Amino acid sequence: MDTAERVRRIKPSPSTAAAQRVRELKSQGLTIYDLTVGEPDFDTPDHVKAAAIEAIEAGATKYTPVNGTPRLRSAIAGKLRERHALECTDAQITVGGGAKQVIFLALMATLDEGDEVIVPAPYWVSYPDMVRANDGTPVVVDCPEADGFKLTPERLGAAITAQTRWVVLNTPGNPTGSAYTPAELRALAQVLLDHPRVSVLTDEIYDEIWYREEAAPSLAAVEPQLAERVFLTNGVSKTYAMTGWRLGYGVGPADLVTAINTLQSQTSSCPSSVSQAAAAAALTGPQDFVRDTVRVYRERRDATVKLINDVPKLSCTVPDGGFYLLVNCRHVIGQFTPSGSRIQNDEDFARHLLDSRQVAVIHGAAYGATGYFRISFATSADVLTEACARIAAACAELSSAPSV
Repeated sequence: MDTAERVRRIKPSPSTAAAQRVRELKSQGLTIYDLTVGEPDFDTPDHVKAAAIEAIEAGATKYTPVNGTPRLRSAIAGKLRERHALECTDAQITVGGGAKQVIFLALMATLDEGDEVIVPAPYWVSYPDMVRANDGTPVVVDCPEADGFKLTPERLGAAITAQTRWVVLNTPGNPTGSAYTPAELRALAQVLLDHPRVSVLTDEIYDEIWYREEAAPSLAAVEPQLAERVFLTNGVSKTYAMTGWRLGYGVGPADLVTAINTLQSQTSSCPSSVSQAAAAAALTGPQDFVRDTVRVYRERRDATVKLINDVPKLSCTVPDGGFYLLVNCRHVIGQFTPSGSRIQNDEDFARHLLDSRQVAVIHGAAYGATGYFRISFATSADVLTEACARIAAACAELSSAPSV
């Protein structure tokens, strides 16, 4: 059967493909040091699991309202009030099967052919293809390491055209861990205030895996004049180790939320009722789990940053949030492996690490960041230490000319 053009214009997620390759190699009996993982290595908190069991035993296993149960919507509103002093009504909240679905539906609800979406690079792998799948055109704006991998007002202003519909801001970002300061968000807001047709999709899924002393800022709170043009997305997957529960949410203008709910009513009807009960418990219950896991992530981050920066041909910046490092490997591009193969690009280097040292990473080009690769420190300290030692060994054996 022929597929639709919208399917042919997109490609499978590189991170999903990398994870599948790791599973295949492990099934062959190989020991793989997997640094591709995009999810916490902790288990869901016990009180959250208990809330799900209680919901099942109480018979809360039926359809719910399209935009989520009243209890969950109240929990989301409370979380935004607590973290950002943002007020929202039920009509401004939508709930979906993960933040990924919510973002996709927001784009589906708003894009027509020819509409443009500004996507700062490095970007999460799915943004450009989500735009393409919904008839839009991704306008990728390079944000170099010298700028902290962040969009500047000058680059934003230069990218906006009469066709611009959205700007995507992922903060803290995947794959960089970079986050915007309140001052940086205000500077971007000043540009956006001059373009009233442009909306902003903020992906804040990593906002509580956070390492700065001050709280993570949100654009809608930093610049209230933009509140009616910001669609804030988040979820419980990363903060509460609930990736498999598939529960995300979006908060924004009521007319957009109504459109998203209409689309969801004709697709999945509603998110899982059990996942909603668990998510409400996560958002409103004890937050010790978040503090404890962030402490562990910070220790891993600091140790891994040092290990990587001790490798002569590699370097990385210190992320503000999330559990990723984007490693600069430009100095290995063009070098040769012991077998005489030339490292042409970051994908070749990622393949070299997997084939020669059994270390799995994701090449930077998948994120619009050529000359880099991403590693996740959402794994044990022992795995990180051994993997970094293997990466260092792989770099040390490279040479500027093929062996004779």
